[in-house]
Amino acid sequence: MADIFARLLQDSGPIGQHRDRAHGYFAFPKLEGPLGSRMKFRGKEVIVWSLNNYLGLANHPEIRKVDTEATAAYGLAYPMGARMMSGNTEKHEELERRLAAFEGKEDAILLNYGYQGIMSVIDAVCGRHDVIVYDAECHACIMDGMRMQLGHKFVFKHNDIKDFEKQMDRATTLINKQKQGGILVISEGVFGMAGDQGKIKEIVSYKGKYDFRLLVDDAHGFGTLGEKGAGVGEAQDCQDQIDLYFSTFAKSMASIGAFIAGDKAIMDYIRYNIRSQIFAKSLPMPLVVGNLKRLDMLQTMPELKEKLWSNALKLQNGLKEKGFDIGETNTPVTPVYMKGGVEEATAMVMDLRENYSVFASIVVYPVIPKGHIIYRLIPSAVHTDEDIEQTLLAFSETKKKLDAGAYKVAEIPDDWRQTTASDV
Repeated sequence: MADIFARLLQDSGPIGQHRDRAHGYFAFPKLEGPLGSRMKFRGKEVIVWSLNNYLGLANHPEIRKVDTEATAAYGLAYPMGARMMSGNTEKHEELERRLAAFEGKEDAILLNYGYQGIMSVIDAVCGRHDVIVYDAECHACIMDGMRMQLGHKFVFKHNDIKDFEKQMDRATTLINKQKQGGILVISEGVFGMAGDQGKIKEIVSYKGKYDFRLLVDDAHGFGTLGEKGAGVGEAQDCQDQIDLYFSTFAKSMASIGAFIAGDKAIMDYIRYNIRSQIFAKSLPMPLVVGNLKRLDMLQTMPELKEKLWSNALKLQNGLKEKGFDIGETNTPVTPVYMKGGVEEATAMVMDLRENYSVFASIVVYPVIPKGHIIYRLIPSAVHTDEDIEQTLLAFSETKKKLDAGAYKVAEIPDDWRQTTASDV
C-alpha cells in the first residue's frame, strides 16, 4: 500500500510546481499598510490593482470607526455557537431583513463566507435526481458545490444562449425520463475574470419554455451594477425572476461574509438545512454591525459607485486608446489580454512592480491556455487620475518590451530574492 502523501510529494500541482521560485513574490505576496490604491510591497509604494475594494470602503474613516467601536463593545467572540443553537441576535436578523429588502426579495440568510456558503446552498437545494445546468465560466466555488451534488450536470458554453437551450433540452428530457427531480440553472451576474455580465435576462426569458429555477452568484455585481447598486438583476431589469440571489461581502462591502436571498418559504428551508451554517459558529457581531454600516453607505452614498465607474471607464478607455485588448467587459473588472508564456509573464510582472511601481494580478497557464497572459485590473472609487495615468504609461512601455522579446527567459526569475525590502 502506498503512503497517501507520496503523490503529494511527487506532484506539486500545476501552480505548486513553481512554488520554490514564486512564493513570496508572484504567489503569496505581502501587501502592507492601510488598504487603498497605494500600499507597500517589500518596503516600496506601489499602485495596487488587485483588491476588490470597489467602493473604497475598506479603509473609509466611517467604516474604521464603526468597526473599532463594535469590536470594543462586543469583542470578536460574541455571539458564541451556531445561529440555530445559541448564536442568533437581533442584529443578525436586522441585516438579513435589510439585505432582502435591498434586493427586492422576501427573505435573506447570512452566510459566514461566500465560497463555503454557495457550496452549501447548492448542497441544500439539490437532490440526487435534480439536474444542474451551468455556465462554463462559473467560479470555482460553484464547481466545488456541484462536486457534492449527486445528480447530473450539463454545462453550456459561456454566455451562449443557443447552447444553453440545447443543454436545457437535454436536462428536460432526462427529468421527464426519470419522472422525478427538477432543474437548477446557475450563472454568475458578473464573471470575475473577463468582466462580462451573465445573460441573466435572456436566461429568464426561457422560463416560459422550460421549468427551472435560477441561482445567480453576483459577487462582483452587488454594489457596482444597477441604479441603486442592487446588482445584475436591477441592471438587467429581471431581479424578480432570479429565484436565488447570492452575493458576498468581500468585494463592494470590503468585509467578510455573504448572503442568499429569495422567497421566504425557500429561505426557511435553506435556513434549517444548510450544513455550513447549522454546524458553524455564527458570524461575529463586529462584522454584522460593520456590514450594517457598509450597507447604509452603499445605499446612501451613490457618489461612491459613480466614482468607481468614472475611474473604471477612464482606465478602460485609456487602455483601448493605447491598443490593448480588454475583451468584452461591461463592468469595472478590467482584463488586459496579452500573449506570452509563464516565464515571460513573471518577468513582466517583476518589471512592473520594481521599475514602474504597479502591482497587478496576473493569470497564466494552467488557469488559461498556454501562451496567453491576462492581467486583471480592479479599479476602485479611491484610485486617482494619477494612478490611472501612471499605470497606462507602465503598461504601454512594458507591452513594447514584451513584444520585442525583452522578457524572454528560460524560467521564472528569482533575482527578486537578491533584493531585500530595505533595498527597494
